[in-house]
This record gives sequence, structure tokens and C-alpha cells, in this order.
Amino acid sequence: MRIFDPHIHMSSRTTDDYEAMHAAGVRALVEPAFWLGQPRTSVGSFLDHFDSLIGWEPFRAAQFGIRHHCTIALNPKEANDPRCAEVLGELPRYLPKDGVVAVGEVGYDSMTPEEDEAFAAQLQLAVAHDLPALVHTPHRDKAAGVERTLAVVKESGLAPERVVVDHLNEVTVRQVADTGCWMGFSIYPDTKMDERRMVAVLREFGTERILVNSAADWGRSDPLKTRRTGDAMLAAGFTDDEVDAVLWRNPVTFYGQSGKLELDEPPLGAASGGATFEGNSVLRGVRAEV
Repeated sequence: MRIFDPHIHMSSRTTDDYEAMHAAGVRALVEPAFWLGQPRTSVGSFLDHFDSLIGWEPFRAAQFGIRHHCTIALNPKEANDPRCAEVLGELPRYLPKDGVVAVGEVGYDSMTPEEDEAFAAQLQLAVAHDLPALVHTPHRDKAAGVERTLAVVKESGLAPERVVVDHLNEVTVRQVADTGCWMGFSIYPDTKMDERRMVAVLREFGTERILVNSAADWGRSDPLKTRRTGDAMLAAGFTDDEVDAVLWRNPVTFYGQSGKLELDEPPLGAASGGATFEGNSVLRGVRAEV
């Protein structure tokens, strides 16, 4: 089983997770720009994070035979902090970089005017840089948030097939299914969706335009939930081809619209041993080149 996790926060995971993911079949992933878990106090904090996503994490993933890509954005939660707003002006320097396959996560957390402004502005950046958009839907009042999200996407002029509306569930998938947007589902141990519920959604809505991710971060989450979903699909009678469509071909099709996917598998352990981070040699010059 080959797996492409289209939404996982590896900056918060250990190298043991990378090793376990490779053993489970994960060969590629996308890591969206993420908040710290506490308020950022300056734009420089974002830039350090972005530099890590295009430098350190791809190197770390390659040590375990996994191709790492990322999305770059001001996330909805931090869009409400005026100290963070200036990062919007920095994004055009990062979006053209290799490995940046979408603008994201953008969208809503609390559905504030500040989030409206940041969301609309970043959808325009996706249009300008010919990139797809990864859209976060709010955890509270989700149905209203999805409705508002779809309205903003429509106004933006970004083609629906270049948008994935993420963190959906059995209720909100119906709102997105007929729009032409992609439908994203996060599989979690306690919240969001689980494997059994995901299988039920796939039975009802089919496998087209559906992305299944682990969204694993530093909270209670599981970077192997993509594999567990694939196993649950097989146990429920789905074919190997249908599992491959959901866990590999669909994310390849969606993020392939960026023109920047790298899917050749790096040699397992190729970056270990000889390569070192002495003097930050791997990352040296990244900021200067941006």
C-alpha cells in the first residue's frame, strides 16, 4: 500500500514517526504551515518556521525515504493577532519555492473580520502564484463555517478544482460534494473523523475528489491513521485500486496542480551518516535566497 499523507505537521513529530510511517507505506506528504500552540510575537517567528518547512524538514524526511512538501500561509488562528498580519507581505517570497505545493492552511477558526480579510487575500495569492489552496474549516459551528468558506472561494475566482476544503465530516461533506472543490478528512483518535466513519462516507460519496489525512501534530493524534484507513477500506470490501486512489492518486492529482511535486523515492537512509548539520550547512543561505 502506497500512501501520500496530504496534511500532517511533521515539525511536531519525531524521527521515530518518520520511520514508522515509511514502514506503513507512506512515501510522500504535505506539511501545512502551522501555529506554535502559543501566540507568535513577531513576523520573524513565521519566517523561521517557513525556512524549516523548505529546508530542514525535507532533509529529515528524506532520511527515511519520504518526500516532504509543504504549504505556506498565515493560518486562520493567528490571523486575529495584529502582530502577525505583516507576514502576508512576506508570503510572495516563499510561494515560488521548490516544494511549496499550495497556499495553506487558510480559512476560518472563529470567523472574524480579520480572518475574512486574511482568507480572501491569500486566495488571491493562490491565483497570482498559480497554486492550489488548502482550506481549514472551523472546529466550532462547522456547517456555518463551511457555507461561508464556499462563498469566499466562489468570490475569489480560484477554480474549485484547485481548492480542498479540509476537516470535513458526515454533515459538511454534503455542502462541498457538488461544488467541484476537493473534500478533505482528518482521521483522529478522539475527535474529527475515525476510520469507520470515513469508510461510511466513502461508501456513500465514492472516492473521487476525496483526500484522507492524519493531520497529526503535537496533540493526541496518530501519523499512521492514513494506513489504518486503508486497512479499514480493504476490510470493508473496497478494492486495492480504490484504496490506491484515495491514499495516493487523489493527493497526487490535487497537489500535482502546483507543478512542484517530487515523487521519486529518496534512497532509504541516504541522508544519514555522511551528511551532517554541522554549521547548519544544509540550511545555510535559505533565508538569503528567499
